[in-house]
Amino acid sequence: MAFDDQGSAGENGRGAATAPRHTRRLSDKILIAFHHACDQSDFEVAEELLRILEMMLTRRPSSPDANRRKNLESLVAAHERLWLLRHPEVKDQ
Repeated sequence: MAFDDQGSAGENGRGAATAPRHTRRLSDKILIAFHHACDQSDFEVAEELLRILEMMLTRRPSSPDANRRKNLESLVAAHERLWLLRHPEVKDQ
């Protein structure tokens, strides 16, 4: 049975194979995976995902991206979350 990005089975739920719908950008999916790794306290994986995300967002864009500032703000927030998770004693002060 084929599943699309939303986890639905094919067309009309009947299991017919359809082309997957790509509704999220790859960078969004990596950020979601980062948060999932943080939720599971897998900080090594979270750090690698952040490194990949940072590489994607800071390289020279092939086309102008109106969301660049928002993307960079999300990257900074993700770095902050990972740092706070690794240093819980700072949050308690």
